[in-house]
Amino acid sequence: MTISSSLNAGVAGLAANATRLGTISDNIANSATKGYKRVEADFTAMVMQGNGATYTAAGVRSSTQRMIDESGALVATNNATDLAVRGQGFLPVAQESQVLAGSGDPQMYLTTTGSFRVDADGYLKTDSGLMLLGWKANADGTVPTNARDSSAGLEPVQIALNQYLSEPTTSMTLGLNLPATETYSTASGDPLTLPVEYYDNFGRSENLTMTFTPTIPASGSSNEWTVVITDSASAGAIVGEYTVTFDGTQASGGTLDTVVAGAVGGAYDSATGTVIVTTAGGPIEINIGRPGTNDGLTQRSDKFAPLNIAKDGSPAGNMTSVEIDENGFVYAFFDTGITSIIYQVPLVDVPNPNGMVALDKQIYMPSPESGSFFLWDAGDGPTGDVVSFAREESTTDVASELTDMIQTQRAYSSNAKVIQTVDEMLQETTNIKR
Repeated sequence: MTISSSLNAGVAGLAANATRLGTISDNIANSATKGYKRVEADFTAMVMQGNGATYTAAGVRSSTQRMIDESGALVATNNATDLAVRGQGFLPVAQESQVLAGSGDPQMYLTTTGSFRVDADGYLKTDSGLMLLGWKANADGTVPTNARDSSAGLEPVQIALNQYLSEPTTSMTLGLNLPATETYSTASGDPLTLPVEYYDNFGRSENLTMTFTPTIPASGSSNEWTVVITDSASAGAIVGEYTVTFDGTQASGGTLDTVVAGAVGGAYDSATGTVIVTTAGGPIEINIGRPGTNDGLTQRSDKFAPLNIAKDGSPAGNMTSVEIDENGFVYAFFDTGITSIIYQVPLVDVPNPNGMVALDKQIYMPSPESGSFFLWDAGDGPTGDVVSFAREESTTDVASELTDMIQTQRAYSSNAKVIQTVDEMLQETTNIKR
């Protein structure tokens, strides 16, 4: 019994070391595979209870585990949509075949790196057919609230590089100086006009024309102006009317004192220094400055000087490129200089990454052993961040694998020698009969 158990133990040793050699060969073969996670073989002894002085060899059992939680070094690339995860977490992807089949929500798989490029249909995908998943943003660039324990809200990131986009103007800053001499009793009282361009909801250029008419007193200086705002998109209709008075004291002379709204236009907010007028395309907030400050309208000297006229919004422009920031937001860049968030790519985390099911193409699928997944904003919670212009290298250390290969070869040879020795001992036992 002891001799035959020794034979079985030797055979088990050969099988275990052959398994270990298989993992080593896989690791070395994939030493240049981006995102590859090395496989580790582990041996456990099999013990059978002996009876008195008799010992029974039970041999060894091998098991393998892919070390998915290990991270490879990041290397820089020249492609903005080459992505890698720095730290904990995985990028959600889907198989191209499942997406194009259109049979409902595609199965979510996980990976730590990928070279994503825009295909003919605008999808960000790798050469191996993995499509990047994300939450689609609203038209204003905000990302709607989605369930974090489900992949139902994710969809393939699709980018139309030939699309046009504009942003309507919603706020502007009006910094200008009105001539103090125009409110003297000897002034002509001629109005001063200033057209300010803005962009409507269709990206068209329109104007708010602001007319400043001084109040001429019987004597002295009034320091008062009537401001009328008209909208070219509304056929020149008045959208705002205000009476503006400037401070004439020595300490604060020339700064805003009071602003009183007329029959048209929103009230003046002294805390923010803004008024809101409603154009044909919607409301626009105009910052004219707070009382006692110099950050908006002023009245000094004899010059009518626009100093700081600024606005948001943009005309229609063509999308030229996309980039993904460290928080997973996908930004579209337009030739007008504006950027817009079009998707957010979350990072997926599981309690036990090594428990996931490993598949081809360096992708993984959550399983009961890995625990339930959760979708985090990149950089939030336990997850790391997203690095663009980068790929993750294989976690294989070739020098270490070659060292393990030498050990495995010696162990295999030793187990083969055990079998040879058992064979010789059995031969001797057979020879007793002669």
